[in-house]
Amino acid sequence: MSDTPLLRASRLFKRFGGVMAVNDVSFAVQEGQILALIGPNGAGKTTTFNLISGTHGPDQGEVIFRDRRISGSRPSQIAQQGLARTFQNLQIFGEMTVLENVMAGCHLQGTAGFLAAALRLPKAGAEEKRMRGQAMSYLEQTGLAERAHDPAGSLPFGQQRLVEIARGLAVQPQLLLLDEPAAGLNRTETEELDRLILRIRDQGISVLLVEHDMNLVMAIADHVVVLHYGSKIAEGSPAQVQANPDVIAAYLGDDWAAPPRREAADA
Repeated sequence: MSDTPLLRASRLFKRFGGVMAVNDVSFAVQEGQILALIGPNGAGKTTTFNLISGTHGPDQGEVIFRDRRISGSRPSQIAQQGLARTFQNLQIFGEMTVLENVMAGCHLQGTAGFLAAALRLPKAGAEEKRMRGQAMSYLEQTGLAERAHDPAGSLPFGQQRLVEIARGLAVQPQLLLLDEPAAGLNRTETEELDRLILRIRDQGISVLLVEHDMNLVMAIADHVVVLHYGSKIAEGSPAQVQANPDVIAAYLGDDWAAPPRREAADA
């Protein structure tokens, strides 16, 4: 693991009207790490994600990814540099097939161009075939291969979440941002999700995770950053965060019990 962080958020500020949504937040994501951003509703977690992925620009501060400043860049430019994200509210193309949804992520890495595709030139045809094969491999990885040709909107909610993750993987990221991926999932689906996230990490893709399911977070995260009213109140290992009295008072509560750690995905 390199000493230089893969991503560094430095003194981020973001205000919406009279509300300071993100207030002087700094943290770093290392290569091969699962880092979780946690905190109560309104803590600034998703806004922080938006500042990193380019949906919003920071009022102050900067985001450095792979030694390049990405704050102020468009989301598509950031994705092309190797950073992909999912959203708290699903953003899939319901009328398109599952395979087509994932191929949309592959197209960010395409080289043939729109004109070649429109004219059905040989280069575009070869690239389309390659992307189709890549997309199928991501569907196999997420357990969706059998649903490849179904409309994405016809899938159960939990599988639609997996479509978003597969599309994120299709960008071939070095860092994958997951915004509340366990929201709306039952316990079995959540356990499958945590195994999937560990497999993604084991493939060399770092993960930045926003999640309210503390069983999932504490079981798989390597490092945890805690936000409260837009400010960072703690960070450290899961064990350190669980024992922090400020975190207990602001979020976890006195009666929360930590789950066992999962260090690697099941074979």
